[in-house]
Amino acid sequence: MKTVLVVEDEPKIARIVSDYLERAGFRALQAADGRSALAVVQRERPDLVILDLGLPDADGLDVLRRLRERSPTPVVVLTARGEESDRIVGLELGADDYVVKPFSPKEVVARVRAVLRRTERSAAPAPVIRAGDLTVDLERMRVTAADRTIELTRTELALLAALARQPGRVLTRGQLLDAIHGVEVESYERAIDAHVKNLRRKIEPDPRRPRYILTAHGVGYRFADVE
Repeated sequence: MKTVLVVEDEPKIARIVSDYLERAGFRALQAADGRSALAVVQRERPDLVILDLGLPDADGLDVLRRLRERSPTPVVVLTARGEESDRIVGLELGADDYVVKPFSPKEVVARVRAVLRRTERSAAPAPVIRAGDLTVDLERMRVTAADRTIELTRTELALLAALARQPGRVLTRGQLLDAIHGVEVESYERAIDAHVKNLRRKIEPDPRRPRYILTAHGVGYRFADVE
């Protein structure tokens, strides 16, 4: 049974999220502030942390930073609607996903399952990633679609590899720039949009309706988590 720590200072929200997690087969723990959360993580070693950014004793981003210094435990951030900067900074600090308030408890459970699935998948070597008709061979750096080899530039290959290694995870433009560090590329975040546009033109059946490289509006991009 996987253990999930819910860090939320609103008792009603914490209880509802915990109830839904337990119905889904998880063991749910609760903490109402940052200090308690860090103590529970050290003592209980949860498999995942759901972290509200609006905590009474500390900035949730500071708590996330301290979590990342101590542990690789996956983190799903809860953030208020419109706080785009918090979402971006949270992902840059190492959050695995985010959920915007107000949210559906069922969505939270689905995000938890998806993050745990990605974590387990990334722990095992998986040099070949398949999504629909698209195959990305990370070891050979070869991309095919419906058995057709697709010619990509070094930058496009590095960008696609960064996304495909973590299907379903949103990567910010800054993270994608870091991922293609060492490849000759314009060193500003909006250059990523141009490279994604070119990449979609080459690999998507319909670039206007992307199937593989999806946009997380205001944040970045993610590779579709599909069979």
